[in-house]
Amino acid sequence: MTTINQAPKLDIAKIRADFPVLQRQIHDEKPIVYLDSAATSQKPQQVLDAMDIYYQNTNANIHRGIHVLAEEATEQYEGARQRIADFVNAAKSREIIFTRNTTESINLVAYSWGRKNLNEGDVVILTEMEHHSNLVPWQMLAAELNFQLEFISVNETGELDLAAYKELLNLKPKLVSFVHMSNVVGTINPAKEIIRLGHEAGAIVLVDGAQSAPHIPVDVQDLDADFYAFSAHKMCGPTGIGVLYGKEEILLAMPPFLGGGDMIKRVELRSFVSNSLPHKFEAGTPAIAEVIGFGAAVDYLNSIGMDAIAAREHELIEYAHDRLEEVPGVWIFGPSADKKGGVASFTFEGVHPHDVSQILDRDGIAVRAGHHCAMPLHEKFDINATARASFYIYSTEQEIDLLAEGLYKVKEIFG
Repeated sequence: MTTINQAPKLDIAKIRADFPVLQRQIHDEKPIVYLDSAATSQKPQQVLDAMDIYYQNTNANIHRGIHVLAEEATEQYEGARQRIADFVNAAKSREIIFTRNTTESINLVAYSWGRKNLNEGDVVILTEMEHHSNLVPWQMLAAELNFQLEFISVNETGELDLAAYKELLNLKPKLVSFVHMSNVVGTINPAKEIIRLGHEAGAIVLVDGAQSAPHIPVDVQDLDADFYAFSAHKMCGPTGIGVLYGKEEILLAMPPFLGGGDMIKRVELRSFVSNSLPHKFEAGTPAIAEVIGFGAAVDYLNSIGMDAIAAREHELIEYAHDRLEEVPGVWIFGPSADKKGGVASFTFEGVHPHDVSQILDRDGIAVRAGHHCAMPLHEKFDINATARASFYIYSTEQEIDLLAEGLYKVKEIFG
């Protein structure tokens, strides 16, 4: 069971006022009911302003200039790195590598650490609930290097079978890579225990934190994760920027991922010397404004408090379970509300999820429909697709009521 710390009640009306898009009306002046935050979160004005101010007042390339604009831009960029490091309690800011997103972070590990350390006959353990981003890179590399992929099974309630995991560890895996919180069933996996067991078996452990970092407190040192990957756009920040946290000693031993400017100390015609961390893995002109926006997003979340955010979302998912389970024909996948984050994926008997989504959209309600980049997990449950409602700090019980009312309309239409 996931423990949610008690926290002060949030002023949801004040929070919602920070998000301009939530003030929109669509489809004959219906308010937007945004229940798709697992795909991407909305952005508060504070983040939009931070990026706008950079472009208006400070726009310059970083690190290599000695003029005022370049120095100011560098200070803002590296200041954001430090604040993001603090957000996940990394020991050093140089353990924070900027990437485009969680997907690129995982690929970086696969192609830098993986190519150097994995060999024919080695074992990599993943899970059946992974996003494609934590499956396909390892499948591609396994096809090239001929190592073995094994999978921790998922039970009927959408939880990992830890007994099966312990059996797989007898294979002495080189790597264990798993999702902290499922983007489909919402399960918050026992990351600290999975990491501890992996280390005891001699494995390096990578955590996909795309869905967890925005919603629950994350302490990479307490978890003892070797790698932890997450994205800004799911946590009130801009698209196009993500993070790979890695333990310094592991990153130092890895070869560069991409070649070009800023990742080098010296270049000759036939050789080069890599830069120090974190720049060794950050080739070319980075997404400067996006990093600054990411820093502002972290500031925003910290101003609310991650314990308070987790507690609020726990209230929302409990309420959502209660309301959706009232609707005849609706089946929610995953564990009980006390074991999951703010994600409710469901099917509606006799109605395709795309039809559910389209009908809800007529009333301004935005949910996601499909396999959510997790085809194997849907196949595990013998379904092709689900509809998914997902919640964040700006979501309300009233919006969940509108969702339930919308599902009753779906039932009326399809009988």
